[in-house]
Amino acid sequence: MSIDLLISQIEEEFDEVPKGTITALTSFREIDGWSSMHALILIALIDNHYDILLTGTELKNAQTIQDIFDIIKSK
Repeated sequence: MSIDLLISQIEEEFDEVPKGTITALTSFREIDGWSSMHALILIALIDNHYDILLTGTELKNAQTIQDIFDIIKSK
């Protein structure tokens, strides 16, 4: 698993995000059109690809894609 793979999966999941615009330092809440629905999609993506349940608290405390990646790696 790599941060680049996670970024690629996120870009694939969110059709409205142009490919190549997300980096590890991207604040995911600042992605155009971000909503609570996207949060649920992100949680499902992580569960499906990594078999890891990201909690609402973990997501709330995370700021960047790197933070999400670090949570995945820690589990």
